[in-house]
Amino acid sequence: MMNSYQKHTPLMGLIVFNCLYIAGAVVMAMLNGNTEFVYYVSVLILLIIGAFIAHKKINYTAPLLWALSFWGLAHLAGGLLAIPENWPTDGGKRVLYSLWLIPGKLKYDQIVHCYGFAVTTWLSWQTLASIIHQRYKRRLQPTFGVVLLCATSSMGYGALNEVIEFFATLIISETNVGGYANTSWDLVYNTIGALLAAIAISAKQRY
Repeated sequence: MMNSYQKHTPLMGLIVFNCLYIAGAVVMAMLNGNTEFVYYVSVLILLIIGAFIAHKKINYTAPLLWALSFWGLAHLAGGLLAIPENWPTDGGKRVLYSLWLIPGKLKYDQIVHCYGFAVTTWLSWQTLASIIHQRYKRRLQPTFGVVLLCATSSMGYGALNEVIEFFATLIISETNVGGYANTSWDLVYNTIGALLAAIAISAKQRY
């Protein structure tokens, strides 16, 4: 757990890393005429700015910030990197997000959702723990209610993510956003990731 009394997390490496992969994604999206991912890159940049502002107050740990950065990279790679013709897909665009890692069972997209909202649960935990320490000078304990709050907070962010994707379908003529079943599976894997992170937080803080 990171609190305000701990050394402030250095950001230069993170800033360089995020700028490099975002710049690369913007170039790829524009060269390919991929307006969908220009939209997503814009959203991602706003989220990074928000995380930076929050970090100034919360002081997130370096592992968490790197985990968030790798999530951003995995997300942009999923929509931009083409895959070979003989690799199994769900029938959408031939990019990583359409790839079946286990045909008919598990997609790259689902792994990214699970990972991303596990990280978001961790983000919620560090945010809440830091606020409690700053206001009450107490170390937050990972009780069932607290970790459940962090997990459900993450699931709420996951639902917001689906709203953002829905708006993409309204303003962009052609997207790789799936239908109802795809959205439902996204929410399922968001939930799995959030609950796994909640269990890990509880176990790590207790033992």
